[in-house]
Amino acid sequence: MAKMVRTVTDYASARIVQRELLEQARQRGYSEETAFAIRLAFEEATNNAIRHGNAMDPAKGVRIEYEVTARRTTISVADEGRGFDPDGLPDPTCDENLEKPGGRGVMLMRAYMDKVTFNRRGNRVSMVKHNRP
Repeated sequence: MAKMVRTVTDYASARIVQRELLEQARQRGYSEETAFAIRLAFEEATNNAIRHGNAMDPAKGVRIEYEVTARRTTISVADEGRGFDPDGLPDPTCDENLEKPGGRGVMLMRAYMDKVTFNRRGNRVSMVKHNRP
């Protein structure tokens, strides 16, 4: 499978790419549990890029690259924003942060994917999920 590259500007177009990605995973024998993990991480990454990175600006794009093989799925989501420090987010599991909305998406990506890395600028996340049949 060749790497797919898409650019989206809104949630609806991101969902179309998500459906393509998940269909490829199903065709390659990914379990429902693994497909769920990929879906959740993809949604968090694209929603954060659209909402926070690009500040909902329809003139800015979110570049999505993904590749689905029988062994693993790799996903990269990059926005045009100024970036952020993913290690500087408050821990959403601490009592004082339970009511605060920030940090949950990154925590979920890290919990559900096998590898999550951010570029130095903090405007691109790369994720890997292994297929363990």
